[in-house]
Formats: sequence, C-alpha cells, structure tokens
Amino acid sequence: MNRIEAFTNEQLKKDLPEFYIGDTVRVHNRIREGNRQRIQLFEGTVIAKRGSGISETFTVRRISYGCGVEKTFPLHSPNVEKIEVIRRGKVRRAKLYYLRDRVGKAAKVKEQI
Repeated sequence: MNRIEAFTNEQLKKDLPEFYIGDTVRVHNRIREGNRQRIQLFEGTVIAKRGSGISETFTVRRISYGCGVEKTFPLHSPNVEKIEVIRRGKVRRAKLYYLRDRVGKAAKVKEQI
C-alpha cells in the first residue's frame, strides 16, 4: 500500500490556487486534436467539489448560448494546465445544484468582499 500512496503523492500538483464552491474560475484545459495540442478556456461557477487526493474533481457550470453547460475536471490531471480564480462567491452550501433550475439573474452567486 505504501508504494501506491508514494506513486499517487508524486503525481499530485503543488501549484494549485485555493478555490471554493461558488467561485468563478477560468480553467485552461489542454485539448488534443490529432497530433496537435491547444489550450481551451472554460470559465464558469464552481458548483461542486468531490473526492480527495489524486481522484479529486470539481464541476464548473456556465451558460453558453442560453443553454447550461457543466464540465467536470480532475484537479490533478495533466490536461488541466492552469486554474485562475476570477471572483470569490459567497455561498452557504457545499453543492450548488440548485443553480441548474435557475435562469438569468437568479442564477448569479453573490460576490464575497
């Protein structure tokens, strides 16, 4: 068991910013198309975080052309290039799944000052 833990601890990223549920983040995601690579940005509100260690993931939601889009990113994946925190959100819940039912201004999260 120690070898497995040592291997997974070696794979963990060290330079991750501290972000929480409700924060608006910009995720720089590496996309492979054939033999080419490019960075694609995905900006939205963090609605969930789950897991720990190497298997930790977070879900980001945004509205794109009037349709809600959610993506779940592995936190320690080599495909996640960088995470930027745009603004801090003031929330009182661990999961913001209720935002799925809301549209427009009702789907906004208050900013933490």
